[in-house]
Amino acid sequence: MGVPRLALLAVLAVSSCAYAGDVSGRIRITKPLTKKRVSLNSVYDRTSAIPVAAVHEPTLQDELDHIVVYLENGPKPAKRVTANVNQIQRRFDPDVVAIPAGSTVNFPNSDPIFHNIFSLSKAKLLDLGNYPKGQSRTVTFNEPGIILVHCHLHSNMSAAIVVTPTEWLARPDKEGRYELKGLPIGKHTIIAWHKSAGIFRKQVEVKEGTTTLDIEVPIHDQMTERISKK
Repeated sequence: MGVPRLALLAVLAVSSCAYAGDVSGRIRITKPLTKKRVSLNSVYDRTSAIPVAAVHEPTLQDELDHIVVYLENGPKPAKRVTANVNQIQRRFDPDVVAIPAGSTVNFPNSDPIFHNIFSLSKAKLLDLGNYPKGQSRTVTFNEPGIILVHCHLHSNMSAAIVVTPTEWLARPDKEGRYELKGLPIGKHTIIAWHKSAGIFRKQVEVKEGTTTLDIEVPIHDQMTERISKK
């Protein structure tokens, strides 16, 4: 007699789970990356009653918030998500979003002024036009890549949409820890991407259980000194 279909599916499910492992570790920031951010007044903004931000020196948490860790190669994403990138006080919030390919991002405008989102990135060309407070635009990102978005009307505004080629992606916590669960067994490339510093690749052999992979992201000496004192 043949194996019943339901029993066969159960065996395959157990088998597929057995051939998966986790990768976890810590992102170590070793030098400064992000430049100071200054918001400048303009004729357009002076009519809007939006406060002008002071000079902002990047902290360790800022650097960690700008990192995405993901599996470079593997099965295409099976799940889709929806993320939000708000426009508020002439800034994108958050300014880094990570989504698997095929997912969607909403761009609501919460400022009492017009914004106009655009991108010249090869992975996705965008020009969403002018729209006022209370309106939103929605974009689906089908192809993996890094999409840098800006505002035609406010040159200081910048954000990154990280569209990953697989569904295995993670953001480090406040201590730099990350975890990728259920990866296929075998040799893989793990990417740590930073908004200012770019891509850092690490090779790892995933086995059953948990494999530890710490990643150093080099970034300038004043930042290193501040981090070492914490």
